[in-house]
Amino acid sequence: MLFPIIMRSFIYGLILCVLLSGQFGCSGDSAPENTNTPIANTATAIATPLPQFTDANEALAAGDKLLEASETDMAIEAYNQALTLNPEFAEAYFKLGVAYALVEARDAAIVDNEEPTPTPGPKVKKPKEKKSNSDIAFEKAVERYKKQIAKNGEDDAAHYNLGRSYNKLNEDEDAAKSLKEAVKHRPDDTEYQTELGAILIKLAKYAEAIPALKKALELDPENIKAEELLADAEAGRKRIGFSTANKQDVKRNIGRSNTSTNKVPGDNANKSSTPANTVKTLPPANTL
Repeated sequence: MLFPIIMRSFIYGLILCVLLSGQFGCSGDSAPENTNTPIANTATAIATPLPQFTDANEALAAGDKLLEASETDMAIEAYNQALTLNPEFAEAYFKLGVAYALVEARDAAIVDNEEPTPTPGPKVKKPKEKKSNSDIAFEKAVERYKKQIAKNGEDDAAHYNLGRSYNKLNEDEDAAKSLKEAVKHRPDDTEYQTELGAILIKLAKYAEAIPALKKALELDPENIKAEELLADAEAGRKRIGFSTANKQDVKRNIGRSNTSTNKVPGDNANKSSTPANTVKTLPPANTL
């Protein structure tokens, strides 16, 4: 009697195992691995915290990598660490300004997508515009680069970066002056020549920009930026030349018009070679 009961239990268990094997497996088998599962869940991934640097150059290099990877907020933190370690670090101030400018542009785009705020009434005083973090950083970069130049006036890199800092602050005349100094000390640098050409175009000094950009292309024929800027400079010079020619034509036409209208009516009639009241004398008659 015991044997049939054992057999029935074994059969029932086998049937149950077969029925459930499609979902959970049997005899300790695990579920098949899902090969489509991502390696990391980006929604729950935790960003690696930025380490505390002890060297300003290392912090700057880390900031550069983060900025290149579009980790702008962390790049700002790295640059600030570099400046804590070295408050006179001009390059760190410049790159901090670049990072802040990117954040400010991002935040401005978010605000533009929101509903516009109502325009205040005439009695509401407009708040004083606060200086941006990027402008503060670029101004500090200008101060530091000037200090470097005061120590070494032939530091072409300091002149170049001073010009770039001025450019970021839209102080274009000062930017052009500094970039000219950089080119003066190192004329064989295609990047210096390109930046000088760009700022001269910004100032609408197209004729001055063309030689710098041609030099940049002579130094590096693959300089696409210089090639595009050169086309802009040549087009700008043509526009100015055409406009100047038109203005000269207008002035000449106005001059001709004024000359003709200033003549006195009948002036030519009064310039007869023979006086109006002169009587001609007849020759004497022949005497017999």
